Amino acid sequence: MGISELRHLGPQGKDVSVPSGSLESELVRAGTITRADAALAQLVRRHCDATVDDILKSEGLAHDADLLDAHAKRLKLARLHGAALNDAPLMDSETDPRILVKHGLLPITGPRGRPTVALADPDHLRRAGPDLPIGIAGAQPALAARDAIRSRLAREYRDRLRDAAQTRVPAPESCRNWGDRMRRRVQVTLLALAVLAIVTLAFPVAVFSVFVFWAALTLIVSAGLKTAAFVARIAGDGHASDPGVSARVEPLPKVSILVPLFRETEIAHALIARLTRLTYPKCLLDVVLVMEEADELTRKTLAEIDLPAWIRPVVVPDGHPRTKPRAMNYALDFCDGDIIGIYDAEDAPDPDQITVVARRFQQVPPDVVCLQGILDYYNPKQNWLARCFTIEYATWFRMMLPGMARLGLAIPLGGTTLFFRRGVLEELGGWDAHNVTEDADLGFRLARHGYRTEMIHTVTEEEANCRLWPWIKQRSRWLKGYMTTYLVHMRKPRLLYRQLGAWKFWGFQAHFVSALSQFVLAPFLWSFWLVLFGIWHPMEMVLPRPVLLGFGSLFLVVEALNIAFHMTAVSGRRHRYLMAWAPTMHFYAPLGCIAAYKALYELIGKPFFWDKTKHGLSIGLPRHKASDKAVDLS
Repeated sequence: MGISELRHLGPQGKDVSVPSGSLESELVRAGTITRADAALAQLVRRHCDATVDDILKSEGLAHDADLLDAHAKRLKLARLHGAALNDAPLMDSETDPRILVKHGLLPITGPRGRPTVALADPDHLRRAGPDLPIGIAGAQPALAARDAIRSRLAREYRDRLRDAAQTRVPAPESCRNWGDRMRRRVQVTLLALAVLAIVTLAFPVAVFSVFVFWAALTLIVSAGLKTAAFVARIAGDGHASDPGVSARVEPLPKVSILVPLFRETEIAHALIARLTRLTYPKCLLDVVLVMEEADELTRKTLAEIDLPAWIRPVVVPDGHPRTKPRAMNYALDFCDGDIIGIYDAEDAPDPDQITVVARRFQQVPPDVVCLQGILDYYNPKQNWLARCFTIEYATWFRMMLPGMARLGLAIPLGGTTLFFRRGVLEELGGWDAHNVTEDADLGFRLARHGYRTEMIHTVTEEEANCRLWPWIKQRSRWLKGYMTTYLVHMRKPRLLYRQLGAWKFWGFQAHFVSALSQFVLAPFLWSFWLVLFGIWHPMEMVLPRPVLLGFGSLFLVVEALNIAFHMTAVSGRRHRYLMAWAPTMHFYAPLGCIAAYKALYELIGKPFFWDKTKHGLSIGLPRHKASDKAVDLS
């Protein structure tokens, strides 16, 4: 709750005194705010871990210039404007520029050659003290606008900040060295295909049988994992506590939200409108719109929008690869929050989502460092593809992921509605800039380092990909990233086993191997329709008919299980109309097979290529809906 809301509640803050010599008293004396608003700002601080600067700026009661002038007068510090800040020579320092950006500190040589640090708040120097050399920590502070400080840091350290964003994750846990092995990958692939072709020509039935047996085995493993997750999800439903209610009265923390944008001109205005519906105190909300330097059109579109004080753009220097994780790595140091969240450009989160997340982080043990929300779609009625995509997401985010988490398995994260404790995210190096499913990769890196992810019952609606080829392009990127993630983490299987433990290690194998195998080998499973319809099957040369009928029956049983899972996932109030469409998921799944072969090709030839998903194609904007936390399966 902010100052404007407190005003509507009637006389508030009468018993709250404004300390003399404080920033509020200086602003009152300057006529910037009233004494009543100063008292209300003090009241807001009791419930929010926010500075008076942020409280007043978020309410539009004071601007940077007002606040800096007030700080300068009460602390008797110099004020740096425009040219004085931009032309001052930098102080020689070995400090990592990411630390300077994070704390908003610009070491310069001041008048008479005196070491000076430009900052927006003297407290920033104290907080950064342990990370700074003595020369900077003991420098004379001077006040300047934080955005201006960071802009100069971004210019002066452009190359270092750009390179750091590309290599933030330690090399053993990244796929970035794959770009140097293109010729070797092509040679190995061509050799493997040649060998496979020769063996197939020599022993066609044997090769076909091997693929069929592996497809059937991974089908059983996949069905077993889904069934276990489904049962765990249903069984644990009655024991789930409401994470939105907190018995603690700790002040709410500052939350930064990264919103990566690339060629998103169609939905820029809608994005800002959705973000303004968030009910979290705006003095604690720090929304960072992450844009690529090369994307002039999106930057121009946002420049035409009057952004509130709590939403600001960060422009990422052009570099390679031009991916979402690289952009987020760069923008991470520009964030002010203790919790880092991620939204996509088309997202429409529950209005109370950030409050639910912040309170949940105050409840859970320290090893729970990531909260994953539920993703849903706001255009499922657009066409058949959108309906199936919605059913798939409902099954994954409302059934499978919560079930896997309850089973104690490591889970692959979704790309949005993710929230992290900032310290751990920085400790692990953020996101792998070269992995096109940086979310799934990060989920397992968290688990490898002893941290846990928890599903949280808050919903974000997205735009379902409702056109065939864009759907295949998006799914091929996801599958390529899955392949990359598996290969990266399996570089040293023994180390992975020690870090994850037996249960999570084998869960990792079951999930990735079965999922990828099912997409790639799906045609071999479809061949059993021949058996079920009484048509000759190639494996009749090596197996009796009853055994083949057994394989076909297994295929049918798994299909029936999948339909049951899908129908249960959409059986709630909001999705019940989709139950009739669940059987058609049998015709939706083959699209993933096409995407899988595209992903294999790109894994070899273009491992870092980010096939951009175009947004703004839906037939309407997301509706303003009531929270559905009471019905988990809705």
